[in-house]
Amino acid sequence: MCKVQLKNARLRPFALFMALFLMNVSWAFAQLTVTGHVKSTSGDPLIGVNVVEKGTTNGTVTDMDGNFSLRVEKGKTLVFSYIGFLSQENVVRGNRMNITLKEDTETLDEVVVIGYGSMQRKDVTSSITTVKAEDMNVGVITTPAQMLQGKVPGLTIANTSDPNGSASISLRGASSLRTGEAMEPYYVVDGVPGVSISLVAPEDIESIDVLRDASATAIYGSKAANGVIIITTKKGKKDGRTSVSYSGYVAWDHTMKTLDMMDANQVLDFANKNNIDISSYYDAKNVANTNWQDEVLRTGFSHNHNVSINGGNEKTNYSASLNFQDREGVVRGTSMDRLTARSFVQTKALNNHLEISLSLNASIRNSSTGPTGSTGQSVLDAMYYYSPLVPVKNADGSWYSNTSISQNYNPVSMINEDRYDTKEKLLQGVGKATLHIIDGLDWNLNLSYQNQQYIYSNYNSTQTQLPNLSSRHGQADRSTLENIRKQMETYLNWEHTFANVHKVGLMAGYSWEQADNNDGFGLKVYNFYNDNLGYHNMGMGNSLDINDVISNNLSTLRMISFYGRVNYSYNSKYLLQATVRRDGSSAFGENHRWATFPSVSAAWRITEENFMKNQDIFDDLKLRVGYGVSGNSLGFDAFYAHQIYGSTGWFTYVDANGTSNKYHILGATRNSNPDLKWESTSMFNVGLDFGFFNNRLTGTIEYYDKRTSDLIYDYPVSTNRYSYGWMTANVGDISNKGIEITINAVPVQTRNFTWSTSINLSHNKNIVKKLSNDTYSVDYINMGNPDIGGYTSSTVQRIMEGSPLGQFYVYEWAGYDESGSSIFNDYDADGNLVGTTDAPDDTDRRKAGSAQPKITYGWNNDLTWKNWTLNAFFQGVAGNKIFNATRAYYNNVSLIKNGKNVLAEVAAEQNANDTRAQAPSNRYIENGSYFRLATLTLGYNFGKLGNWVNNLRIYATCNNVFTITGYKGIDPEINLGGLEPGIDWRNTTYPRTRTFMLGVNVNF
Repeated sequence: MCKVQLKNARLRPFALFMALFLMNVSWAFAQLTVTGHVKSTSGDPLIGVNVVEKGTTNGTVTDMDGNFSLRVEKGKTLVFSYIGFLSQENVVRGNRMNITLKEDTETLDEVVVIGYGSMQRKDVTSSITTVKAEDMNVGVITTPAQMLQGKVPGLTIANTSDPNGSASISLRGASSLRTGEAMEPYYVVDGVPGVSISLVAPEDIESIDVLRDASATAIYGSKAANGVIIITTKKGKKDGRTSVSYSGYVAWDHTMKTLDMMDANQVLDFANKNNIDISSYYDAKNVANTNWQDEVLRTGFSHNHNVSINGGNEKTNYSASLNFQDREGVVRGTSMDRLTARSFVQTKALNNHLEISLSLNASIRNSSTGPTGSTGQSVLDAMYYYSPLVPVKNADGSWYSNTSISQNYNPVSMINEDRYDTKEKLLQGVGKATLHIIDGLDWNLNLSYQNQQYIYSNYNSTQTQLPNLSSRHGQADRSTLENIRKQMETYLNWEHTFANVHKVGLMAGYSWEQADNNDGFGLKVYNFYNDNLGYHNMGMGNSLDINDVISNNLSTLRMISFYGRVNYSYNSKYLLQATVRRDGSSAFGENHRWATFPSVSAAWRITEENFMKNQDIFDDLKLRVGYGVSGNSLGFDAFYAHQIYGSTGWFTYVDANGTSNKYHILGATRNSNPDLKWESTSMFNVGLDFGFFNNRLTGTIEYYDKRTSDLIYDYPVSTNRYSYGWMTANVGDISNKGIEITINAVPVQTRNFTWSTSINLSHNKNIVKKLSNDTYSVDYINMGNPDIGGYTSSTVQRIMEGSPLGQFYVYEWAGYDESGSSIFNDYDADGNLVGTTDAPDDTDRRKAGSAQPKITYGWNNDLTWKNWTLNAFFQGVAGNKIFNATRAYYNNVSLIKNGKNVLAEVAAEQNANDTRAQAPSNRYIENGSYFRLATLTLGYNFGKLGNWVNNLRIYATCNNVFTITGYKGIDPEINLGGLEPGIDWRNTTYPRTRTFMLGVNVNF
């Protein structure tokens, strides 16, 4: 028995070997060596086509002649893919396969939103850039504008790390002398113009179309001078399934760079070496060494969560999303949280002739911050200037303070004792209906209502150190503001193709809107028993000043518009588009309440010509030319053109009984101007779109000439003729000219690895052409007062004819005199350099560069290896100047003498007796160029997991990885918008942060 078992045991390995051998033989015989050839529809062999067995990593690529060879089982499916061509799947039937791949025209056929309609990319005649959701910037995003930085040529965006701040944004140069909304693009969300972008969570965005030239924007008429940004959000699918998606991240913010201020030892050493007596400003027996930046700054933690549900069928589809974001700023006391909800449902009726959709959107945002005022009343300023020799708190636990020093406030005290909170509530309802009257003819009706409310709640405690508030023993300040916007738009769209080659599109519409803004009131009370209730029970305040009653003027603006567009395409070869809009607004003078904004553009798709059919250089070549006129009616209230009277003071009235009462003195606060009219921007644009190498290399070159006339500004007038000393009038002209280049390429594509890259470069030249006319005149307008000690009335910029907005105009630093004090170039009345002076005046100021960048650029790189993805996005600017107001102020050696702090560099570079070192001169005009790795993201796609996870992706992101710059300040990316661009303000510039993120996207 034992011998039998032993024999069987010896046979087992042999039997196992034979079984495996037979299985391998069977598998080998089941496989085929498939050979084949891959070509294009024109018969050209395709080199480097990926040939992969579906669902496996078994694959190869075609050789120089388009041939391939691969071992694969009969009945399996091969997937053929190549950039610029549609992927194709073929089942293995034998050992020979000849494949013809069709060109991928998805880019040309993609739908572009153009305003009151859409069209295929190949038929577009104007300058429009589309950014898909997957191509937008990744980070702790609080507004959609941040997602576009560096992605759109001509769109200049400067972001901020402040959780309550907003990015400065301009398109193709500044074209107004009014700030705020008047300088920014106009936003359209899901076809509804003028929507607050606070209603849109970044995760809910499907795509963003940026209308860049006037031939594209003129359809929005008087609101489109600064370009139009159209946001399309994600909608429900129609495949009969319901899907649930979740995306979320956690993030940590760290301050990238802080100022190198003197520590306690350096301050004492500098004072001793230079015989400066600072003994009265600190306790010599208990010297502190406080790093105030460490006391104020922290690691900011943020998290974001978005849940969306969508689904539907061919008749009805729906979507809903909920987004919550909570963000801590790196400055203690700054934070923001926001809850956004969106819902959408669309259905068909009347035998599918009627489409009706309803959407309800809402958001609630809470913001908190500390003081950021001027004259030292800013946490962002005090954390630098406050003396390191003193402690945060006294021995009894109270905040340290020294009010004998001018403009000197403990920054940690301000964080804790002076709170400024804002609650913003937004509610929007939108109803849309589209009636398909006949084939190609649609009637559309859109109704929208938006309610925006702000509640401002401030409390300065009994321990506040701020002037005029410390004596009030606690002050609560609360106010509310409401804006309501109602719109109705109706328009017809008709499209028809004649003889298969003549495609005609017509659109005609009418809109009505009313904006009721600035409806609110507020109150300040003070003298509280304690700080326990803060601003939550203002009735507990014991004092009220009638001057502290806050009133707002309700502004009701109405606008009606008529607009139309005609498109013509001959066989997608010759393209023509013309638009016109007629706007009427109650904002302007009674003599100029209507204006007309026309545009025309044409395109020639050269590659569609017969003489181009046999060439193998260009895959796409299109020439576009356009001209249009748009206006700027944004940022107005209802009173700009009207005579306004308001309170200019108080008087005491004593009646017959001897009773006295105070009454308002009424006086003029604005003049009437019945001739006030629209600012008007005309733009000529020419562009060339091209594609090479099966569209693996595509791009666009644009040139534009943008001219704005009738700029609105306040001019001084005689009170002998007018009741008020300033008149709002149309006078100025501004010119912007520029070139924009976009290049997209796929340099490498193999079976497992793909590298795609895109770069855009923009150059814009901004010039103020005119500031005066025969009626209203100024020689120049001084701008940009950095509030520097000893020079509090000096400005550093000047708006003047022949120069750009942001033209620096400062003293010329000439070095030092024999005593080591700063001196400056001295000019006579004729502008001749006559020597140097230690007391420069306004006549000694000269041009010192511009804040306007010569080049703005973005460079995006996507690398994919199997399931791994790596994105590296670079951006920057070049050729601009920055006035480093922060460095100028903290170079003031007098600060040490007055018990404050200065930059550490002062010890090595400044003479202790140089009281003019901080003078606003070209010494502090610095090169603002920088090159930044803005985003680096590494992700892994797990794909489908089981039967309930359709896709899972995890990723890690770092923002602001590194910056190459010669700028000596904290960060060169500063505000480039408004009338005072390029100034690094010491009291409002928030520290730049580096962000680390961990995120997940999952679809169920």
